Amino acid sequence: MSERKKLISELIQMQKKFMEIEKTRGIEFENYYDAKGEDDLSEYQAKYNDLANRLVDLAHTERGSRR
Repeated sequence: MSERKKLISELIQMQKKFMEIEKTRGIEFENYYDAKGEDDLSEYQAKYNDLANRLVDLAHTERGSRR
């Protein structure tokens, strides 16, 4: 599997997990934006953004373009 497909797959899995958490217990503003590590969401936003940016960088590399 290519790196691009792996990133997409991981992003989708993260989205599914996020939606499941949201459905089962809801998401408090503080847990999402100011998590200190005691919650499933403690590093979600940073990790998701990192993976998404890597995916964008790969797309630009494949097309020979710049951000």
